Amino acid sequence: MFKLRALLVTAACVLSSIAQAQTPPTAPDWAYPDSPTHKQVPPPADFHRPTTVIATPIGVFEGQADVGSALVPGAASFKEGAYTISSAGYNVWYTRDEFRFLWKKMSGDVSLAADIAYPDAQGYGDRKAVLVIRQTLDDDSPEALVALHGAGMIHIARRPAKGARIDDMEYRIGSRGGLPGGTSPDSLVTLHAKRIGIQKSGDDFTLWVSERGEPMHQYGAPLPLHLDGPFYVGVGFVSHLPVTLDTAVLSDVVLENAAGKVR
Repeated sequence: MFKLRALLVTAACVLSSIAQAQTPPTAPDWAYPDSPTHKQVPPPADFHRPTTVIATPIGVFEGQADVGSALVPGAASFKEGAYTISSAGYNVWYTRDEFRFLWKKMSGDVSLAADIAYPDAQGYGDRKAVLVIRQTLDDDSPEALVALHGAGMIHIARRPAKGARIDDMEYRIGSRGGLPGGTSPDSLVTLHAKRIGIQKSGDDFTLWVSERGEPMHQYGAPLPLHLDGPFYVGVGFVSHLPVTLDTAVLSDVVLENAAGKVR
């Protein structure tokens, strides 16, 4: 009887552990995105999570990290020239970030570019693949980044100081009759750019875009930001859903320790 009772207790513990593993964690209310019944707000000023660092090389990068340690860990793999990055996380925005980041320490000028694709075409519209140059791996680090959102928006953004709120310039590009899709030639169809890039030239950061496979060209004016070398350069992704994983694929990555090499 004693052995039977012990076996039943063990089985109950195992089932409880499985149930807990299958139940997604609950994020703070502020972390959930805008919806008809909820409005996202900035994190509390003193809210931080230490970054989880995996110092194992992957492709051209020295390591990877869950910046801000989203409640569901991310993952990344490299195969045949493509980086497949999965991440949950509330956002890369406001005063702190949560995203999976593949990084390399660098100094001086930088050119970084990548093709971007989303395997799940129906994913959340504000998810974003990012190309990032940031001072540290802390969740509130100064940084400059460019991003391609799931719904097609492109932006260049910066956090000008540790713990400061991000500011940006946003681009939404559409066509009437010049892109496939839509119900008539008058339908406005969103362009999803094929490739984006970021260039650091001194303290100036610029966004580069190839809309449909043409040579990359600069979008907009530079954003100024000073970073001390060495800093962290790399690619990443965030689902913008705090406890839900999604995936982006970044391929044909160009990373050069010089300006003027975005291509």
